[in-house]
Amino acid sequence: MDEYNKKKLELKNFLEIGLYVFLAVAATYFLLMFVGQRTSVHGNSMYPTLKDGDQLIVEKVTKHFSSPKRFDIIVFNEQDEKSDETVHYIKRVIGLPGDKIEYINKKLSINGKPVPIGEIGEYYDEAKMQSLEEFLEKLDKTEHHLLINPRAPSSVYPLSTHTDPKACDYVPGGLVCMVPKDKYFVMGDNRDNSEDSRYWGFVPEKNLVGRAFMVWMNVSKPSRIGFFN
Repeated sequence: MDEYNKKKLELKNFLEIGLYVFLAVAATYFLLMFVGQRTSVHGNSMYPTLKDGDQLIVEKVTKHFSSPKRFDIIVFNEQDEKSDETVHYIKRVIGLPGDKIEYINKKLSINGKPVPIGEIGEYYDEAKMQSLEEFLEKLDKTEHHLLINPRAPSSVYPLSTHTDPKACDYVPGGLVCMVPKDKYFVMGDNRDNSEDSRYWGFVPEKNLVGRAFMVWMNVSKPSRIGFFN
């Protein structure tokens, strides 16, 4: 092959690689803008399912066609009162619009039916340096792990910023709520270390960003990469 054809082939290969890179970047941009987005986990309110530093993929499409399902992990927006900036929060959907939610003495009932949980054993929280109890919570074909601190009190109290104080009755050891229309009752999987609907109320459907379903990166713990329930 002469020098001219050799340079022509190199240029062709370079242009092909450049095209592939451009298409990959364009596809990634499209996916992140219209189909999904990346969100970081901060804190341990979703232990043991999600951990501090997890980078999540959030799917944003199906919310336009169907509502969240019970036990989905969702990302939603709230306005930060101090900075007036929009902040992303990550919690698990417990109650759907119209549901009656009872959380008394750390036991969950939905529409009058207790949600079964099975004890797994002791879980050591490295961040808080304390031992917790790990359980498997099941409803129909959906299940997930949760943590309970047996030393933490059962009582919960509404914050002054509660969205719908009249929708909840705070009773000894917990609360009973009727989930309003177009809103959701959410909780963290680390039940005694999560500020959620028990304290500040319900998540409006309009605030939903999407459903989180995958850890795509955790710099300090690459083994965390994968799908979750």
